[in-house]
Amino acid sequence: QVQLVESGGGLVQPGGSLRLSCVASGLIFSTYAMYWYRQTPGKQRKFVAAITSGGTTDYADSVKGRFIISRDNAKNTVYLQMNNLKPEDTAVYVCNAERRPSEVGYWGQGTQVTVSS
Repeated sequence: QVQLVESGGGLVQPGGSLRLSCVASGLIFSTYAMYWYRQTPGKQRKFVAAITSGGTTDYADSVKGRFIISRDNAKNTVYLQMNNLKPEDTAVYVCNAERRPSEVGYWGQGTQVTVSS
């Protein structure tokens, strides 16, 4: 059974930092591309960042220069370092694992990030 479990969310002031973690189990983690998405109530889930199995990264324009995605295959974990947080970063952050279009992907339950003074 595949599980993705996010942690590290919380309440932070504007300009602050948080590091999110997503621990995967039940899959060969190193073969999956890993993604972070975020979602706010009533809106569609939006792409935040991605890292391929080979370590290539990609970011949404809104977070470039502020967020860093990384992975530790030995720990089956993907991270999202979020710096200079803004109120508009407030959302539930969800982890996603994808390998091939012909295969099912996996999603975590999410972790809430709230940026407010």
